[in-house]
Amino acid sequence: MAGREPPDRTPDGHYIVVEGRKWRATDPSVPEEAAARLRRHLMSARRAVRTAKAAGDAQAEDAARARVHRAKVALGERGTPWWEQTERERRHRWEQGLVSLDVPDG
Repeated sequence: MAGREPPDRTPDGHYIVVEGRKWRATDPSVPEEAAARLRRHLMSARRAVRTAKAAGDAQAEDAARARVHRAKVALGERGTPWWEQTERERRHRWEQGLVSLDVPDG
């Protein structure tokens, strides 16, 4: 987020607030290197969604949306809330997310 202020957070830290709307925050236990890799996967998948939509390729769009979902789950932004998981479950979630996303057609 170079050049941008980080978004406001709710007092409990579970959500960020963007333009008055709450979004689940990334799990703070994800190491920065892993979080950066997951964000790169997320951005790549979002670009793939846009490209597939423009091409009218529903199958590619579905695959790209599935990658977006896996990245967001791994970051803790979807799925079981990270604050309801044990440290072991949290680590397993982001490690498995990277394993699945690092596969070229995963």
